[in-house]
Amino acid sequence: MSPQFGDYQFEIYLDGLRGVTPTQPMDFATLEERARAALSPSVWSYVAGGAGDEHTQRANVRAFERYGLVPRMMVGATQRDMSVDLFGMRLASPLFMAPVGVIGLCAQDGHGDLATARAAARTGVPMVASTLTVDPMEDVAAEFGDTPGFFQLYTPTDRALAESLVKRAEAAGYKGIVVTLDTWVTGWRPRDLATSNFPQLRGHCLANYTSDPRFQEIAASTDPMDLVSSWVGLFGNPLTWDDLPWLRSLTDLPLILKGICHPEDVRRAKDGGVDGIYCSNHGGRQANGGLPALAALPGVVEAADGLPVLFDSGVRSGADVVKALALGATAVGVGRPYAYGLAVGGVDGLVHTLRSLLAEADLIMAVDGYPTLADLTPEALTTV
Repeated sequence: MSPQFGDYQFEIYLDGLRGVTPTQPMDFATLEERARAALSPSVWSYVAGGAGDEHTQRANVRAFERYGLVPRMMVGATQRDMSVDLFGMRLASPLFMAPVGVIGLCAQDGHGDLATARAAARTGVPMVASTLTVDPMEDVAAEFGDTPGFFQLYTPTDRALAESLVKRAEAAGYKGIVVTLDTWVTGWRPRDLATSNFPQLRGHCLANYTSDPRFQEIAASTDPMDLVSSWVGLFGNPLTWDDLPWLRSLTDLPLILKGICHPEDVRRAKDGGVDGIYCSNHGGRQANGGLPALAALPGVVEAADGLPVLFDSGVRSGADVVKALALGATAVGVGRPYAYGLAVGGVDGLVHTLRSLLAEADLIMAVDGYPTLADLTPEALTTV
């Protein structure tokens, strides 16, 4: 029997009968407010900020308000099944944690990648571990338990280094490679520019590079400034479609391309042998002035024609998760909310955030009469 994630509310209410009230926030606005107080100003601006005047970031969030789930009564949805098949794996829910390159800095002890992996183990919600981590990918994967994890690749300009990173991910037990396409150059981010702060330039979150044999060959020395300089020279690879056969050749693991929002790009990726499409505009962090990612999702799903479609950008609630699923997403990624949960309450706070998102999604499906993910079709939504 599938877990009934909505039962989390009964745990909270029963605790209340014993005089125990939640220490973690129960809504996103409070979570965001407390995370701002918990994080240093520089980390806060990096995590919370977006590109330009952050119009696209706000549009990502508001796009969900355009849709409403139509209630269906007399369905008897006493048992809900939120499980999903993804790349041959059966997952208890369609939720996953999107890659966050400074998640390591969001934990009070500075090891947020390990904390996120531990939360994945406790909840069954997969983590997509970033290339940019405080702890090496092998140490992160060792904390996954029985929950699958994925490795997100920022493709370096040195092909041997890219191959080394992918082979390490394979050996560590990651179940797929997510290649981010929209971050070979950093977008215009006024919040970070105002504080002249870019964490990696200060030597943060580079453990996957400094622990890599190929990077060690390339780096001028082990001096921290030399390591950062070497990283700068390698980080951004403006990939073209001509590079896709090479990317595909790097691994037999599922290959997922992240940042695709145009149907023609979906078709080219599919023709190139990828295993999944990841519809995202990087949460509005990379380019301002674009469409909300949710607006692109239906066209991406149609062009994918059965290929799994992962989605993130603007997800703040269980209701958002349900709407993205109804628009055709196979799995839905959450970013800032889990970073904030980690900042506020460590592993326990992150677990609480994930369980809350799943509980709300599950209870919406119960109340509105959608017992399975298969019932959540575009016809279940209306525009408002």
